[in-house]
Amino acid sequence: MTTAGPAGSPAADAPVEGHGGDLALAVARAHGITTLWTLSGAHVFPLYDAAAREGTPTPTRNVDVRHEQSAVFAAEATAKLTRSPGLAVLTAGPGVTNGISAVAQASYSGVPLLALGGRAPAYRWGTGSLQELDHPPLLAPVTKYAATARKVTELPGVVDEALRIATTPHRGPVFVDVPMDELFSRVSVELPPPPPRRRPLEPDPDDLAEIAEVVADAERPVLVLGSDVWADGAEGAAVRLAEETRLPVVTNGMGRGLLPPGHPLLVTRARSTALGRADVVVVVGTPLDFRLGYGVFGGKDGAPPARVVHLADSPSQVSSHVTLAAAAAGDLTLVLDGVLSAWTDQLRRPDWSSWKETLRDAVAAAVDRDSALLSADAHPLHPARVYGELLPLLGDDAVVIGDGGDFVSWAGKLVEPARPGGWLDPGPYGCLGAGVGAAAAARVARPASQVVLLLGDGAAGMSLMDVDTLVRHRLPVVMVVGNNGAWGLEKHPMRMLYGYDVAADLRAETRYDGVVQALGGAGETVSRPDELGPALRRAFESGVPYLVNVLTDPAVAYPRSTTGV
Repeated sequence: MTTAGPAGSPAADAPVEGHGGDLALAVARAHGITTLWTLSGAHVFPLYDAAAREGTPTPTRNVDVRHEQSAVFAAEATAKLTRSPGLAVLTAGPGVTNGISAVAQASYSGVPLLALGGRAPAYRWGTGSLQELDHPPLLAPVTKYAATARKVTELPGVVDEALRIATTPHRGPVFVDVPMDELFSRVSVELPPPPPRRRPLEPDPDDLAEIAEVVADAERPVLVLGSDVWADGAEGAAVRLAEETRLPVVTNGMGRGLLPPGHPLLVTRARSTALGRADVVVVVGTPLDFRLGYGVFGGKDGAPPARVVHLADSPSQVSSHVTLAAAAAGDLTLVLDGVLSAWTDQLRRPDWSSWKETLRDAVAAAVDRDSALLSADAHPLHPARVYGELLPLLGDDAVVIGDGGDFVSWAGKLVEPARPGGWLDPGPYGCLGAGVGAAAAARVARPASQVVLLLGDGAAGMSLMDVDTLVRHRLPVVMVVGNNGAWGLEKHPMRMLYGYDVAADLRAETRYDGVVQALGGAGETVSRPDELGPALRRAFESGVPYLVNVLTDPAVAYPRSTTGV
């Protein structure tokens, strides 16, 4: 008999001896998982034992946090950054339920992760043992798969099936729990074979030809590139399509950075003009939800409604609430290269030079307008001034994480990553409190890169205890809090509607840097524009979790055009 520890890599047909933790982690490693995010709980001790045992050739890193939702947020960020599934281990009952909001966020963003839960022992089921709860019915609405591995011998196959489902486009989270008595049990079983290289879903050539014709007929086209372009590994194909067709590009989500700042085709800073005056909008790898006006484009300054083309990684993601001029689904590299090939075959080369000049002028005007805000000397501080000082300090490989409302909206407007895969935000579900867990994951996944976490003061209140996690695991992160003493995303709309606001104020000038210092990190409060640059440089040079607490003007509201409803 061949035996292996939890991190061994035995032949697929060789039996493996161990407890349930050994078996589950061996399968997880075969799917590319190298980090386990958790908060300690007795129901899942064998998983910790499997990760910690000495002598393993490919150990699984175990990072324990202070709240289970941070574990799932970290697993989500791990999956986004590495394009391999994330893993969160949650103890039974409240451990699982504490993670559900973060699982829902991963579901809305199409992020592959496994939430592996403990479960009350099977032999005691129905007698009221500690934290006895049937979890899968709670997780089913926000996962692609939710099941219980009833026996330890079933566990490898169930975990393998779950991870295959999670990583099949359209990707998403999965959930598996296992009774405590079964997880502790030792058996000898054969592990499932390593996951095969998936055959990519090929798009319909007729769909691609139709898309090329729609684009060739356009006078004012725009190409929108979203998160799934990055998740599907299609960034090269996206750049080829944009540069060879000369289509102007708007990026969002993790598509940000596909074209670097200053690229002549990048018109994200002129997004309103581009999407409002376009006659054809090609949306790739992102849903037509509230972030894109529900797929309603054109109609600005007398322009007619735009025709819409939707390209998605799977048929289920093609929009059904919009009348589409054309659509295609499949592996996004094949889709994008297929559209380019069809474009080349149809030979027409429309002249979009006037349209692109209009958009370049709009970009230049936006840059000019924003430059005044980036250098504003106002006191209290304008939130945009934070980014005026931060942007020159960012390296090309920086990971920037947004966790907040109004303050982070300014980041979405002003931060243009130099590379794809360097921007994290909560996505369409919009959970606050995701940031510290995501920052920990970014530091683990990208140990040589800058990691910058942008927090509203509301979001800071939801997650700052997990700075303890950053400190204990030696994960230096630069944190910047835009501290306006309010729930700004709610305060200003409520005042507009009612003439007053309620439940929208926080304590003014709270010393969030003091919280970080108490947890073993460092930080300082900034109240004047000339203090910002030196404080940020100290943060980057510190080598520890460091929070710059910036007192910003509560009267400044981000000028948004959508409320998300």
